[in-house]
Amino acid sequence: MYEQFVMGLRGFVVFAAKIWSFLCYIIRRQIRSIVQHQTVTYQIVPLSPMSMQRLGMLKRKTLILDLDETLIHSHHDGVLRQTVKPGTPPDFVLKVVIDRHPVRFFVHKRPHVDYFLDVVSQWYELVVFTASMEIYGAAVADKLDDNRGILKRRYYRQHCKLDHGSYTKDLSAIDNNLSRVFILDNSPGAYRSYPDNALPITSWFSNPTDTALLNLLPMLDALRFVSDVRSVLSRNMHTHRLW
Repeated sequence: MYEQFVMGLRGFVVFAAKIWSFLCYIIRRQIRSIVQHQTVTYQIVPLSPMSMQRLGMLKRKTLILDLDETLIHSHHDGVLRQTVKPGTPPDFVLKVVIDRHPVRFFVHKRPHVDYFLDVVSQWYELVVFTASMEIYGAAVADKLDDNRGILKRRYYRQHCKLDHGSYTKDLSAIDNNLSRVFILDNSPGAYRSYPDNALPITSWFSNPTDTALLNLLPMLDALRFVSDVRSVLSRNMHTHRLW
């Protein structure tokens, strides 16, 4: 009788622990959703006639966007040391086949990325340029685009150059007029040949209170009015930490 009681108690404890873990998962998911996707706004002031005239004289510029650790962070089934705290729910899960093996990627969106894309897509032509494989990068871009048609142009690993063991991105392949194209990327090595055409951003992995994308909006708002982005971005050399 005693052994049956102990076994029953153990079974109840195990069941209760599973229920508690599930409830904690749901609570963390809701809190993260509230914190990460809280309503935010960037005050877009109506342009003066002079500003409108200035924009009318300039061709629409191109903003190149990196994916991993810039707009999103992901990890897959085989990762032993995850950078995301265990139990943190992903924003979406991708199932892709790589070398005939199914792989699941758990993707976390950087805070405010949807709002960021909504705003900057009104100012620039957006291009995705990632060193990831196309089968993965295209799926991530589809999720971020969310049928809005703002991430139509995309470049992947096969469009990168292998230089000293790392992938670099040729910005001139996107637009040969470098006065009107620049890249937002967390990796200085990716744009080592074009430091004057880069807007650095810190790598993001899991911090739900990160505001880096929001902090860039004033700069991006202003850059659309310059005739050559390099005249401004070349002043960021100290932030690149090249190689």
